[in-house]
Amino acid sequence: MRIILFSLLLIIPFLGSSQNFEDTWTGFFSYTSVKGVTQGNDKVYVAAENAIFTFDLFSQEVKTISSINGLSGEIISSIYYSELFELLVIGHENGLIEIIKDGEEDILSVVDILEKNSIPPDNKNINEFYEYNGNLYISTEFGISVYDLAALEFGDTYFIGNFGTQININQVTVLEPYIYAATTTEGVKRAMVEDDNLIDFENWTNITTGNIRGIETLGNEVYIARNNNTIARYIESVGFQQVGTVPSTVLDFKTINDQLAITTIDQISVYGPGFVQLAAVNGLLNFDYELQSGIAFGNNFYMGTAENGLLIVPYGGNQANQILPDGPILNRPFSIDATPGQLWVVFGDITVNFNPFGPISRLGISNLRDSTWTNIPYEEIEGATDIVNVTINQNNPNEVYMSSYIGGLLEINDQTPVELFNQNNSPLEIPFEDPAIGIRIFGSDFDRQGNLWFVQSKLNNGLIRKSPSNQFQKVDFSDVLDGENELALTELKVSREGFVFFGTAENGLVGFNPNNGILNRIDEGQGNGNLSNRNVRALEFDSQNRLWIGTISGLRVLFNVGGFFEDLGNVEAQEIIILDNGIPQELLFEQSITDIEVDGSNNKWIATATSGVFYLSPNGQETLLRFTKDNSPLPSNNVQDIAIDELSGRVYFATVNGLVAFEGTSTAPRDNLENVYAFPNPVRPGFTGNVTIDGLTANANVKITDIEGNLVFETTSEGGSVLWDTTAFGNYRVASGVYMVMITTEDALETKVSKIMIVR
Repeated sequence: MRIILFSLLLIIPFLGSSQNFEDTWTGFFSYTSVKGVTQGNDKVYVAAENAIFTFDLFSQEVKTISSINGLSGEIISSIYYSELFELLVIGHENGLIEIIKDGEEDILSVVDILEKNSIPPDNKNINEFYEYNGNLYISTEFGISVYDLAALEFGDTYFIGNFGTQININQVTVLEPYIYAATTTEGVKRAMVEDDNLIDFENWTNITTGNIRGIETLGNEVYIARNNNTIARYIESVGFQQVGTVPSTVLDFKTINDQLAITTIDQISVYGPGFVQLAAVNGLLNFDYELQSGIAFGNNFYMGTAENGLLIVPYGGNQANQILPDGPILNRPFSIDATPGQLWVVFGDITVNFNPFGPISRLGISNLRDSTWTNIPYEEIEGATDIVNVTINQNNPNEVYMSSYIGGLLEINDQTPVELFNQNNSPLEIPFEDPAIGIRIFGSDFDRQGNLWFVQSKLNNGLIRKSPSNQFQKVDFSDVLDGENELALTELKVSREGFVFFGTAENGLVGFNPNNGILNRIDEGQGNGNLSNRNVRALEFDSQNRLWIGTISGLRVLFNVGGFFEDLGNVEAQEIIILDNGIPQELLFEQSITDIEVDGSNNKWIATATSGVFYLSPNGQETLLRFTKDNSPLPSNNVQDIAIDELSGRVYFATVNGLVAFEGTSTAPRDNLENVYAFPNPVRPGFTGNVTIDGLTANANVKITDIEGNLVFETTSEGGSVLWDTTAFGNYRVASGVYMVMITTEDALETKVSKIMIVR
């Protein structure tokens, strides 16, 4: 008795329309690494790691599509454009499929494969798309799924391995009357394409064995790329016969307009019917490249590279036209820091256990100034590997320091690397004289005298001060911490009094008072300091000089910073208790906190490793906003760092899948009221958000009245801006009209009057 194993994915499609966030968010994705290329409608569609860009062949215009426009931010594995249906189809490693219709803003998310429980999570990768008779044949790691492009719904799924098992299908093609499938483990299988029972694995016949990386139709013949770097042509009654070889593993194998492009890591070639070579690129005059994908049409190669974006090379040419949208060098920002008008990004990729050897990352750094990126390659940064922290001198924004977690301290001035401080040119030393340890610099911060404080792991004197004149002072903390046996020293922050606090991976929080040399340490658990965990990952002082402490399992606040050095042995950090439906709960209980930042209104931005970002009121009692992958353009819920432009209020989020920014409204206080303004102004019909009044001094009194002088709103600013919800003290929405904004500084020496127009 035959047992037929099959599964319909779902008759009713799971479709979700994405949200466009362009009004309030900005994306800063890297487009250097091109995973796939397709074409149609006189455009080239290019898939970067988790975003798309298009190149118009006539206007030469480049446009980007990212999570800001509604893409998921998940890692892209394949891309296809259907000219017949005017649809761009994007496949992801996790099985998600996204569809963009020409001329429409909405992006449809197709989650049938993603949410199919019978398919293991690591077997859902979308390998390739092939269109035939209105159906899209989707090659996946579990089999072949059929998608109706007209109805936008799934049909059958074919599990065609021996005995109906799930096997990896690399590519599908059709040469009537057959459909062919290239598999990783069971060679090439074929069946009658019009067979109504293709879900029966026994209707698929093996016509060759081995690992077949690609299969395509060229003219009236079928060609395959084997894993042994050979190309073969199928001859009925004979089988596959070798017709050529390539220098290395085939990465892309695609036919467009009867031209077959074969891409390897360093070569792309194109063949016409009969496997006649038309052109090839083996090297370029103006680029060193590593290929990942490629197509050929219109007498041009379109080469997807690992580091140079898209390169367009004419047949027979050896010079390329580079198409690369502006952005950072990578989509894996590890640490960021901002000052008004600029952002620095570094990409040091150490493990969660502070291992830099997985492997050592030799990566450049990126700097955004206004709206332009400058990318400094690794070759120009003095050999600084695994850069894990960046600190800008707020008093001199051109001066930036980078922490190399194996090489030392890198100084950059005006985008130019100046010096890498290490054992050769400074008192920095390699612990135990062991090169495998290196000079492991991590957290750093400036005090008010311009001294840079930073920490080096694996030393008992690993708290270090560098003066503006490059004089180094080391602080021995062995009385409170065995630094030589501590796994890692982590974040560091300096209070306004000059107190220095730094975290550890295994022994809690250490504080140092430079005025009297007193050291103290607190640990987890009540009676020991009450940290939520001894692994401290985030520190930040707020405007009230309270130290907010994030660990891998929760949040604490040190309310009396000065007392840390007075009542040794009795210092306790405090949890924040909130009411959740009337039940007391610990704020951010068990959350793995990766960063804490404070904005101009003393609100707290808190990044987590698994739950996105929390935006809290000054005392933490109210969650003002919560951003996750599901309700925002965050490309991942693993947010590694946050930075705030205090002048504009923009908040940058460095996630493991890319960099995005929220156009926030809380800014730092100004020195005077010269630049007060309100936005939006006028408030037009349909607007339901808040009006921001910006350009305020600290603790300024803000009153809003109607034209007759009736008070409808009053508050005191904490930072440089306040929000008005256009209601009369929250009771009702105010009517159309002109409203007067009267602002007085805290000392009452300066006043300002502005107007807001409301149109209902």
